[in-house]
Amino acid sequence: MGSGAAADPWLALILAPGLGNRSFTRLLEHFGEPLAWVERSDRELAQAGLSGDQIRALRQPEPADLARCQAWLADARHHLVTLNDPYYPPLLKQIPDPPPALFVAGDPEHLVKPQLAIVGSRNATAGGLAHARDFSATLAATGLVITSGLAAGIDGAAHEACLDAGGCTIAITGTGLDRVYPARHRELAHRIMRQGALVSQFPPGTGPRRGHFPIRNRLISGMSLGTLVVEAGLHSGSLITARLASEQGREVFAIPGSVHNPLARGCHRLIRDGAKLVETAAEVAEELRPLAGQLAQALAELLTDEGARALDSAARAPHMELDPEYERLLEAVGFDPTPVDEIIHRSQLTTAAVSSMLLMLELEGHVAAHPGGRYSRTHQGP
Repeated sequence: MGSGAAADPWLALILAPGLGNRSFTRLLEHFGEPLAWVERSDRELAQAGLSGDQIRALRQPEPADLARCQAWLADARHHLVTLNDPYYPPLLKQIPDPPPALFVAGDPEHLVKPQLAIVGSRNATAGGLAHARDFSATLAATGLVITSGLAAGIDGAAHEACLDAGGCTIAITGTGLDRVYPARHRELAHRIMRQGALVSQFPPGTGPRRGHFPIRNRLISGMSLGTLVVEAGLHSGSLITARLASEQGREVFAIPGSVHNPLARGCHRLIRDGAKLVETAAEVAEELRPLAGQLAQALAELLTDEGARALDSAARAPHMELDPEYERLLEAVGFDPTPVDEIIHRSQLTTAAVSSMLLMLELEGHVAAHPGGRYSRTHQGP
């Protein structure tokens, strides 16, 4: 995680006007390493497709913008998670033109845990808010991180219910993390930072702009195993998130509603277009099982050799309970509710490994989740 002077080349990439994700991808493809541009000549950068203005902006970032970012990163709770950082979300790396870095306030370890996006209308009905709370709390108890956009309505309800259930939640914003939008969610944002993470592609000092929210939505879907749309009108931004999730090869879920509710029409359209109709949180968990296996494979490079072999075996073997590494993890869990930190200590696996493996064991019915992030073995375990 970058901070101070070590982050400056990354900050130059982020702050350069007109140098978006696509230009960064071209640089990466041309030079092979994210920061190889630092040692290249202006001519070589031009050959890589950069304009004269972009090259000048890379070489000489705006001093006030650079100072603002450096001051923000000086706080121990603030981080710059770059593309080659072990905490960069593994699923986000798989989408076209991922951002070069993310600003994170809170614990960046949550970024590599299995996530479900819950999104919906800002002007949700009482029933829609109740659905968001119920699904969020129930799925958080399985070990999933609930990811949303900190907006009013469904987003805020999903974040709050996850926190109240003792789970972890990630809020991805369309502003810099030195600002909270909407302002009414200031206390909620502080809770999320303490019990999860706030994430933004935008540097400190960036205010709410209309064009930033589709970019935020792309991160919400890109970081998550799947996206659940609770309530949405036909022109809702949540439908953009759902479309992006589908394009990224992720699962899309939608909760049906009354034909008389205009905020159910977006969900009904998604269902007609192929989204999974779901009525219970258990249906969502069941559908996420194969994608959780894919995430386990994506995490392999972050793990100890032993943990990587365990995940690789799980991805291949239809009977996970026969794998000795999973048996070892189950022994670390025990039959009494055990905190994740203790499971990590007993198993000697990394946080990323344990988080992914516990989700798979939960989906297979071998462990049960409890409030406060604790797990216990069930009697059907090996």
